[in-house]
Amino acid sequence: MRIVNMGEWPLGQEDEQRHEPGGEPLWNESWYFDFVSEDGRTGGYVRLGLYPGWNRAWYWACLVTADGHRAAVLDHEAALPGQDLAVAGPGYTAGHSTIDPFERARIHLSSAELTMDLEFRSAAGVYGYAITPRYEIPCEVTGTVNGVSFQGHGERDHSWGVRDWWSISWLWSSARLEDGTYLHGMRANLGMELPWPAFLAGKGDLAHVEGFLAATAFDGDRPVESVLHFPGCATTVRPIAFAPVTLTSPEGAVAEFPRALCAYETEDGRTGHGWTEWHQPPGWREHAWGPGV
Repeated sequence: MRIVNMGEWPLGQEDEQRHEPGGEPLWNESWYFDFVSEDGRTGGYVRLGLYPGWNRAWYWACLVTADGHRAAVLDHEAALPGQDLAVAGPGYTAGHSTIDPFERARIHLSSAELTMDLEFRSAAGVYGYAITPRYEIPCEVTGTVNGVSFQGHGERDHSWGVRDWWSISWLWSSARLEDGTYLHGMRANLGMELPWPAFLAGKGDLAHVEGFLAATAFDGDRPVESVLHFPGCATTVRPIAFAPVTLTSPEGAVAEFPRALCAYETEDGRTGHGWTEWHQPPGWREHAWGPGV
């Protein structure tokens, strides 16, 4: 398994497991699982976030389709799970497991609104962030959704550390193109450009991309288009279906998290599908959603 680690901390298979929590109130550890069908018309994601400082977990599972169907299980008051990462709440049970570190992972959800049983197989390698303890793994995804056979692609990630949902805005995007290329980029709106996390990956040849930038246009509160500036591979992203989440802090601050299944098109005409998020904390409209803004 190819590992491209841009961080100063070591990254190994043991990092698939839980980490010792920090003492900060906003310290969290999270696992994301994003997926899109082969035709790009159905997509979903699962996020499990642990907040030991609040003695609770957040669990989100969302499914959307291009024709407007949306189903979701959202729980911000789940009990902290054990090492098995199994969680349960009103009307649902969910599980998350690593079968083979950095190679295979599995998620399960049983609820009246939505059921999933999916396996994520690594497709190109592991990418470790430089700016925070986190890694991303492009995947092939198979299993069932609502009892129907599913085959597609996606990405899973795991992060641990302090995350302030109510101060920093960002764009995060991940997709697979029709030629099998996986792409990923993230940019926080800090008013300055940094060496942002970004990669392009074919079969087994994941590589960091220098100089990634991104810019987003909005219609009111909704993002309508982003351009991901991978050097030599500028890619336009347009939302197909949103699966948003509202986040309220213990102090009452409200942030909006409009994640969406998206269509992607590169400047050389390749197309694909994936997920993009545009995080919107209080004051997000005044943030710099593009270079030089």
